[in-house]
Amino acid sequence: MRTETEGQTWFGHPRGLTILFLTEMWDQFSFFGMRALLVYYMTKELMIGQAHSSYIYGLYSSFVYFTPLIGGVISDRWLGRRRAVIIGASIMALGHFMMAFEPLFYVALATIATGNGLFLPSLASQINQLYAPDDPRRATAYNVYYVGINLGAFLAPFVCGTVGEIYGWHWGFALAGIGMVIGLVTYLAGSRYLPKTNDAAASGDDAPAQGRGSQTQTYLLLLAVIAIVVIFRASYEQSGNTVALWADSGIDRHVGATLSIPMTWFQSLNPLIIFLLTPVIVAYWSRAARRGREQSTVAKMATGGFIVGFSYLLLAGVAAWAGVARANWLWLVFYFVIYTIGELFILPVGLGLFGRLAPRAFAATAIAAWFMAAFFGNLAAGAVGALWSVLTPAVFFTVTGAVGLLSGALLLALSPWAKRVEANASLG
Repeated sequence: MRTETEGQTWFGHPRGLTILFLTEMWDQFSFFGMRALLVYYMTKELMIGQAHSSYIYGLYSSFVYFTPLIGGVISDRWLGRRRAVIIGASIMALGHFMMAFEPLFYVALATIATGNGLFLPSLASQINQLYAPDDPRRATAYNVYYVGINLGAFLAPFVCGTVGEIYGWHWGFALAGIGMVIGLVTYLAGSRYLPKTNDAAASGDDAPAQGRGSQTQTYLLLLAVIAIVVIFRASYEQSGNTVALWADSGIDRHVGATLSIPMTWFQSLNPLIIFLLTPVIVAYWSRAARRGREQSTVAKMATGGFIVGFSYLLLAGVAAWAGVARANWLWLVFYFVIYTIGELFILPVGLGLFGRLAPRAFAATAIAAWFMAAFFGNLAAGAVGALWSVLTPAVFFTVTGAVGLLSGALLLALSPWAKRVEANASLG
């Protein structure tokens, strides 16, 4: 296996990491650009009812994270990760362009989700192969990757969302397709910096030498984490669905007498705050580690669940206080700050957990298993989101916040066992 632990680096990490997160950045530009438009497109252009739109949104979002499980197996066993990324990106670009044509709406959604199945696990699973097993940079690689990919998520609502709102939804979808093409070109241009050996057959002898009992404990832990993160995502995923609707109907978006903030712009707050706060949080963790006080991986994730739950309880309080009036847009900004802090404690941390504990020969499959939590979580989020039509905003956000708090409590209960399993795996 080729690693780039010596010689030239970009930003203190192997150059391949920059290529991977730039490729994923454009993928996220496409995904979040389309997502910023999707609910509004269904309810305003296609005239689909809110509850039905919520189910479609949840089904699409969940299917996007189900297909990687199949795609990860195909990548590990047959295609190899490079070919899987190229084929997947090409299919996704086609799907985004199809979104520009109204009669192809459902076919386009299915096409994007299918391409993502090959693309998503095959790209992220190459990160560990850029580092030697004892390289200390592996610990922060996924955080760096997470910051990089959120640049696309930050730009997407501004570019695709603004164009879609002003010039027509179809033009916004077309821009998302162009972003996916740029991501594919980036990957091909930077392929010389990526691992040359990325197939299961070629890397199988690099799998961790754990005993059967230790492996069983590891797999059980990962399954337990998936189950709890499903609950977390039922709360977390409301930001692009019901919170987006509330930004339209329950928030006073005026700044001064004439200026009104486009509703899609609020979706850019989450990735912007990720940029600003990730270095602060990573520095805090590093300082705690030097003092021997760093939380375990799953304990960090529990903290994230509690914080996200609190962010929705904040919205519940604001909605109850505002009543039938519209709340000031600054409250929505404050929500996104708290919400994003919680996200940083759980999602990149969980991705890194699966990346570290996975046998190398099944790296893409393990990453895909992590995204299975997003599949079931988005299904649950779609069902929870359908309650928006029958509950008041204050009650709805209280329910959503309680779901987030529940996920935090379950992760906290799991953390002592998880800490022991991680320690045993590192000794294997």
